[in-house]
Amino acid sequence: MSVLRKRGLSLFLFLTLLLSVLSGCSAGEETLLLDRPVEERVGVSETLHYKSSLDFSYAKQVAVDFFEEGDVLLTAGDDRQYLLVPEGGTVPKDLKDGVFVLKQPLERGYLAGSASMDYFVACDALSTLAFSSLKASAWKVPAARKAMEDGNLSYAGKYSTPNYELLTTGKCGFAIENTMLYHSPDVLEELESLDIPVFIDLSSRESTPEARMEWVKVYGLMTGHETQAAEAFAAQEKEFRKLGETEQSSDAPKVAFFSIHSNGTVSVRLGTDYIPAMIEMAGGEYLFSDLKGEEGSYRTTTNISMEEFYRRAKDADFLLFNSTIEGERSSVGELLQDAPVLADCKAVEAGRVFCTTEDFYQHTMAQGDFVRDLHEMLTGGNRFQYIFKLD
Repeated sequence: MSVLRKRGLSLFLFLTLLLSVLSGCSAGEETLLLDRPVEERVGVSETLHYKSSLDFSYAKQVAVDFFEEGDVLLTAGDDRQYLLVPEGGTVPKDLKDGVFVLKQPLERGYLAGSASMDYFVACDALSTLAFSSLKASAWKVPAARKAMEDGNLSYAGKYSTPNYELLTTGKCGFAIENTMLYHSPDVLEELESLDIPVFIDLSSRESTPEARMEWVKVYGLMTGHETQAAEAFAAQEKEFRKLGETEQSSDAPKVAFFSIHSNGTVSVRLGTDYIPAMIEMAGGEYLFSDLKGEEGSYRTTTNISMEEFYRRAKDADFLLFNSTIEGERSSVGELLQDAPVLADCKAVEAGRVFCTTEDFYQHTMAQGDFVRDLHEMLTGGNRFQYIFKLD
């Protein structure tokens, strides 16, 4: 990779991050492509003629545009654009700089954004992957673990330290990453220099669970499994519709969704995140809905002191511990070892303390099931799939 190209890519990454922070800050500033007229978004080549766009019902962080020639343009909420070139097609010679090319059929992919695995499984496209950033023991998605145990999926290093030699000799055709890659720009540079196109998944930036799940349609298009993707999304959407009539009353049960770091601070979701949205869908009130984060920021969590958490959560009706960060807790007693101050919280005294299963974060296409679990929790039920009660 030439020094000039490396500098150009580094500059692109810097500008991408800067634009993500500044976008939407004030009128008159540069706006994201997603917020501009479609003709500005699709002007990537004079040889491609715009045909139509995919009408998303919920997703806001991605756009899909179809060309008459059969090519498909993906535009993400960080202004990265990807051109899907159909099998047998050619890349336009005048393709705009900065548009990344994904040639179909996509084969031998490296999945380094673990939350994206469920999309591939849901649309029956797991066979398009050959490499994983997790070892078999770390996968909570059964199909992914079996693929690794059967030798159809190989461990190729963490997202921040991929095994470039294995990816190269193994003829890796593409990589799926999440926004954590922006903390390791050298990895992105190296993958691109090896002619491994990188697709960065922004589904975690969506503010509702339906929007996050609708990204399965993007993966369906990429892998040629549009029908399976649509069916998978429709199945989960039904779960939301079943709870669509749930009304949030003024005395809705108050829920604290949190995790405790080893240093004693507490991680809570910002009110703009999709987890608070699911709590409200289930008929509850998220205690920290007033925490919005900085304007233009895509952060979904924030850390507060244990004292601040206790002050706000002591009268919560339910405590729901998020096992994603520090693992599951097996009992209320184990939780209180981390935070003895919580012993006199209303939820603890009433026996309404719950924990998410450790595999929940990998089941991206189970958001509807999780809302159903939350509704069961709030209404005294006991049929859970992704949460359990701490005794």
